[in-house]
Amino acid sequence: MARKLQRRPAPKLSRPARLPARKVTVVIPVLNESRTIVEVVRFARADRLVGEVLVIDDGSIDGTPELAEEAGARVVTSALMGKGESMEEGWQHARHELLVYLDGDLTGLRKGLIRSLVEPLLRDEADFVKAKFTRAAGRVTILTAKPLLKTYFPELADFSQPLGGIIAARRDLLKRLRFENDYGVDIGLLIDATRERARIVEVDIGEVRHESQSLEALGEMAMQVLRTIIERAAEWGRLRLSFVRRTHERERETRVKQGHALKRLQQVERLALIDMDGTLLNGRFVIELARATGREEALQPLLDNAILSPVQRTRRIAALFAGVPRHVFENVARNIPLMPGAVETVVGLRKAGYRVCIVTDSYHAAAETVRRRVFADFAVAHLMKFRRDKATGRVTFAPAMREPAKCRQHRLCKLNVLHHLCGELHVTPEQVLAVGDSENDICVLRGAGNSVAFQPKRPSVRDAAKHVLEDDLRGILKLLGEPVSALPEIRPISPTLEREH
Repeated sequence: MARKLQRRPAPKLSRPARLPARKVTVVIPVLNESRTIVEVVRFARADRLVGEVLVIDDGSIDGTPELAEEAGARVVTSALMGKGESMEEGWQHARHELLVYLDGDLTGLRKGLIRSLVEPLLRDEADFVKAKFTRAAGRVTILTAKPLLKTYFPELADFSQPLGGIIAARRDLLKRLRFENDYGVDIGLLIDATRERARIVEVDIGEVRHESQSLEALGEMAMQVLRTIIERAAEWGRLRLSFVRRTHERERETRVKQGHALKRLQQVERLALIDMDGTLLNGRFVIELARATGREEALQPLLDNAILSPVQRTRRIAALFAGVPRHVFENVARNIPLMPGAVETVVGLRKAGYRVCIVTDSYHAAAETVRRRVFADFAVAHLMKFRRDKATGRVTFAPAMREPAKCRQHRLCKLNVLHHLCGELHVTPEQVLAVGDSENDICVLRGAGNSVAFQPKRPSVRDAAKHVLEDDLRGILKLLGEPVSALPEIRPISPTLEREH
């Protein structure tokens, strides 16, 4: 198992005298880089840490090796064509134990870049340093490398530039790594360094500019990167379906916990928080799930049990559904009837400039299905954990319901969700509309700038809201002065047809 990867900002460069007096070899693999090689070599030689600049030439025919030598580099002709071979020969020919690799086509390099990369090695804080730079990640990184890393090497998925060729490392580590002889070399080194339990850090080196490549070249690069990651995954025993499913579940949990849906939203001017059970759904999800799985009798003593705290009750109810497949959660959520006007109301609110969030004490697997049914923007709910697509019975409470702790009465509260989203989306509570029906909604109904008690279950819910509706959710649009348009009837798809689709 690899050690936990470290992250750190770019080191401050104001204390060079404190660093050990060790020299560095800068290795530059090249192939026909005559337009940029002189600039890169001179840049490297200007740093006092650099003891030599070693250019490994891949058979250039445009004068690159001659220009590099004139600029002060030691030039070695590679024994075999290919970037990986050149990189491997770099540590073999280097005169120093610490190496920095730069690409030959770089421009606009900032002063201090080499020191930034080497400092973690000099301070004995790292064995392998990966450069992070401000240029947006390329298409191969976004469309090929990162999805595959998230699937097979999730511990490496947070690296900003996993395919970047700007690195620093110790020679004794490089000797133990396998150098692919194509575009897979950089990601292969990163994975292999993890396998060797190397201390890996990522250092921000500022802006870096590369020459762009053709679509055909990018396609070849993507294939080589894909092959390297898949081969390494096979060597690590990670091509099993069970591993992919576990990774997918961890990714799903991470996206829910970190609120990835919020990042997709553009500028938000108004926000609507709508309850799920008894408001959007004409029913209660856990009751229907218990009915569908033969757990009604076990559920009944737990529903609205005043002896148990809400946290205890939620955990006890979640435990009842251990072993239930995920598709059962989704099918039940898909087939509970919607309240009249649910879809029209959500769509109408979005047309009026609201971003609509479903907020529920139920499970995210259900809330996400309902969100898609009514076309809401995102959902906040507790996370039922699944393993091999079956519920474990363990639940993780939605972080937004706990923090910030604005509610002084409840450990978990939708009022906390309101303030969390206001902070994330830069809106005020006065710009929020809240809709709910039960005692769990009282705090958020009071805290929102505008609120509606829909078919309230108790007088206290009615008293907490600014408006009350007893019949159709489309009355919300009328209260706001928005037009109400009819939509075609939406019929639920049968579970069988849904799976076939």
